[in-house]
Amino acid sequence: MKIMTIVGARPEFIQTAPVTQAIRRRHTDILVHTGQHYDDNMSAVFFTELGIPEPDLNLGVGSGSHAEQTGQMLVKLEQAMLRERPDWVVVFGDTNSTIAGALAAAKIHIPVAHIEAGLRSYDRAMPEEINRVLTDHLSELLLAPTPAAVENLAKEGITEGVRLVGDVRVDVLLGMTERARARRDALFAVTRLQTGDRFALATIHRASNTDDRARLQAIVDAFNTLELPVVLPVHPRLRKMMAEFGLSFSGNVRAIDPVGFLDMIALLDACQIVITDSGGLQKEAYMLRRPCVTVRDTTEWVETVQCGWNRLTEPETFKAAVAEALAPPPAAHPDLYGAPGVGERIVDALEAHLQG
Repeated sequence: MKIMTIVGARPEFIQTAPVTQAIRRRHTDILVHTGQHYDDNMSAVFFTELGIPEPDLNLGVGSGSHAEQTGQMLVKLEQAMLRERPDWVVVFGDTNSTIAGALAAAKIHIPVAHIEAGLRSYDRAMPEEINRVLTDHLSELLLAPTPAAVENLAKEGITEGVRLVGDVRVDVLLGMTERARARRDALFAVTRLQTGDRFALATIHRASNTDDRARLQAIVDAFNTLELPVVLPVHPRLRKMMAEFGLSFSGNVRAIDPVGFLDMIALLDACQIVITDSGGLQKEAYMLRRPCVTVRDTTEWVETVQCGWNRLTEPETFKAAVAEALAPPPAAHPDLYGAPGVGERIVDALEAHLQG
């Protein structure tokens, strides 16, 4: 089989590592990077650390509005697909690269496989929710990470081509934590922390949090006055909007440049709690048994909330949610995301579906 794998943003780089490796052990893989995330800290470092092959094609789309970015991707992806004529197009998650890849392929009758199918926040104000819903309805093979995702698809009438394979991050995290721990001392030097210090690891990047001045002010104020230090890798969007609004962090916030996957796992492994609006970090926190506070009113990872390891919060209830998260975590830690070997199960499903 010839499989075209499409990536463009940080979450996809993380997930593609075990999938691309599994495909290349058995089939031909054409790895396409749309260029949605393009600077070294948001792109190249993940390829290096995770052992992802150099992309076979880099579209160089870069930043822009949702329409501009997606439109440019559609044109360039269609050209690549018509030239290569893959048996499958594989897309991940819920970014503009995801929907562009799925739509371009579906329009020229190339079957689409969607990894992380079935996730729902039920918040259509999130661009990611629109991307994931539309991608699922365009896809021929829906590779779901959890039973809840399978149920979500069934509610929308999608039952054909659905496979429960588990979450790719299970494969990614396997063995990465030990590698990451070797980087802890260097990270602590940058963040002015000592080994054993308690701290919160935070990330904020969603437009719903950064582009509303009052909301961002409330988040910054909460970080500035939290009862423990906050280590915050600063996303480019957060940096831009803080400058635009004239906001600044106190000394309690250890703001650093965006970090690669190994450094993020090192910080996650060392922290007391996670505060984020990221989808992937909610899962990684759960897998490494770190309580999480999610600065959103919905999440696509509802199972982490249901079992008590994750809390949704608005800025006005932020500190109360953090206080709850700092209490002893639940004794139970269910296996929510499946056993290792997810990448191989995905390739098995691609083979079986095409043959059947």
